[in-house]
Amino acid sequence: MFEHGVAETTLEDIRAAAGVSGSQVYHYFVDKQALVRAVIDHQTDSVLDSQADHLDALDTVSGLRAWRDFIVEHQRRLQCRGGCPIGALGAEVAETDDVARLAVAGGFRRWEDQIRDGLRTMQTRGDLPQSVDADDLALALLAALQGGLLLTQIRRDTKPLEVALDAMLERIETLKAAA
Repeated sequence: MFEHGVAETTLEDIRAAAGVSGSQVYHYFVDKQALVRAVIDHQTDSVLDSQADHLDALDTVSGLRAWRDFIVEHQRRLQCRGGCPIGALGAEVAETDDVARLAVAGGFRRWEDQIRDGLRTMQTRGDLPQSVDADDLALALLAALQGGLLLTQIRRDTKPLEVALDAMLERIETLKAAA
């Protein structure tokens, strides 16, 4: 599904790729929509697991910068191909499958929660003003990341990702200086 897209992938394609019978596929997935939701969950877990060490350190500016550097370097290794696996699935299902769309939204929410938790820890320590809405700041950082990933994929250049993340991190640093 990641390689060919949700719409272009049939259960027969899945069966053949997995080297299993149709009955085995249907034993685990009642239909293609159930399989799509499992793929969304898997991709979300994969993305968050690959960033786990960095997501646990988003409570400092240096931790945020290390996360930014990790994501940019990951895109360089991928030669700016593929974009965000969660976002790619979301773009495919958003208008055709409300349950899958909500599963993607849940995946993004998990990512956003980890960012927000780091920012709230910064607030608790006094590194960010209490007047800052950590929820909005986390959402803005995730939105900048997603936009940056899409433009990076389209341009085959990490500059959009770097600029988007740097702008948000500069904003956080400005807020930190005001704390």
